Amino acid sequence: MIALSLAEIAAVVGGQTHDIPDPSAEVTGPVVRDSREVVPGSLFVAFVGERVDGHDYAAAVVEAGAAAVLASRPVGAPAIVVDDVQTALGALARHVVRKLGATLVALTGSAGKTSTKDLIAQVLRRKAPTVFTPGSLNNEIGLPLTALSATEETKFLVLEMGARGIGHIRYLADLTPPKIGLVLNVGTAHIGEFGGREQIAQAKGELVESLPPADEGGVAILNADDPLVRAMAPRTKAKVVFFGESGEADVRAENVRLTDSGQPAFSLHTPSGCSDVTMRLYGEHHVSNALAAAAVAHELGMSAEEIATALSEAGSLSRWRMEVTERPDGVTIVNDAYNANPESMRAALRALAAMGKGGRTWAVLGKMAELGDEALAEHDAVGRLAVRLNVGKLVAVGGREAAWLQLGAYNEGSWGEESVHVSDAQAAVDLLRSELRPGDVVLVKASRSVGLESVAQALLATGTEGEVAAR
Repeated sequence: MIALSLAEIAAVVGGQTHDIPDPSAEVTGPVVRDSREVVPGSLFVAFVGERVDGHDYAAAVVEAGAAAVLASRPVGAPAIVVDDVQTALGALARHVVRKLGATLVALTGSAGKTSTKDLIAQVLRRKAPTVFTPGSLNNEIGLPLTALSATEETKFLVLEMGARGIGHIRYLADLTPPKIGLVLNVGTAHIGEFGGREQIAQAKGELVESLPPADEGGVAILNADDPLVRAMAPRTKAKVVFFGESGEADVRAENVRLTDSGQPAFSLHTPSGCSDVTMRLYGEHHVSNALAAAAVAHELGMSAEEIATALSEAGSLSRWRMEVTERPDGVTIVNDAYNANPESMRAALRALAAMGKGGRTWAVLGKMAELGDEALAEHDAVGRLAVRLNVGKLVAVGGREAAWLQLGAYNEGSWGEESVHVSDAQAAVDLLRSELRPGDVVLVKASRSVGLESVAQALLATGTEGEVAAR
């Protein structure tokens, strides 16, 4: 974080100083909520959770070098006490962002946010120092913590914004006002909470509504291939830039194809030139993500050649997202178990089909959460798609939703043991350990709550017979 005195922080957040001998002392380290991340000069934010109260760690973090604690009550150690810690954290982030000279890029969408954010960061940091959201810390706590990690040297701040309802993105954009806003897509992720795709579109479009007008440098980057995103253009006063495979897109891909290993390649077209891209990531869905990143980079002055080189060399920065590992015995494990929704499930299955040429393919799939009334139809459709793509074997893991996956495959024409429903992660591991052979490709994917990463981890631990926790 940029250096701020404790007195200045107290004024910004509307707090009172307690047990602080020198209010002019500065916070020179990071702002953290995990006591294990404290270094000298840190500001420790004491949240009260269901099982852990951060206030209990006040003495320990000060002993470890924290300058003070941001707290909701006195803690017997140097502290800035506020009525609400989360509100204070947001106010501090807003203050710091306004003092920075960095260009703030914000993005949202139903699927692909984290992968796209990682691509944008890897492209932009070739041009100038870039700070970006780690993993998927895209909520009202993770976003301000990321913003506060920027320093005077930061030129680009890339923030992922998530939402679970109307007003959430508006709130986040108020905390960290973006200059460039990117909307990837409107899908069915969290549709059960929103109540429909139109409501999701309304919520995601809050980002472009928050942008400054075009004559003040505001840029809205929208997916030309998604009608609900394209329709957001009238909702902003910013300059509108379209990306996609559509001929109407300002930044577009032509000659899209997959390599024999399932990695996307295409010709990148921008208003200032063209260049070829062959990505290290897996799956055709990354073409749209790459185009979104290219549109951001082009608006920030990078050439088509610079962008194409950066995209071709970019890797995965966040765990459990199409992580591809080949075991010594030739079995390939694709760990995409961080999260799942119908759009990402379809994309992962298509990637699996492309990667499995010449070998057997296995789709180890679990529940897609928060689909509301669409849950049965969407799980059924994913099971059917696995059959249509000629996936060798579907292993549906878990309860009712997994049964719907298997039933969809069966009704589409799966027979014998081509699709199977197992009760839990351990049963899936036992089955796979007994049947996998060299050359097989295994995709593991489900919503985060299912915990199917344990299956991938167990399969990668070759020669290990330890059990995994059933979910």
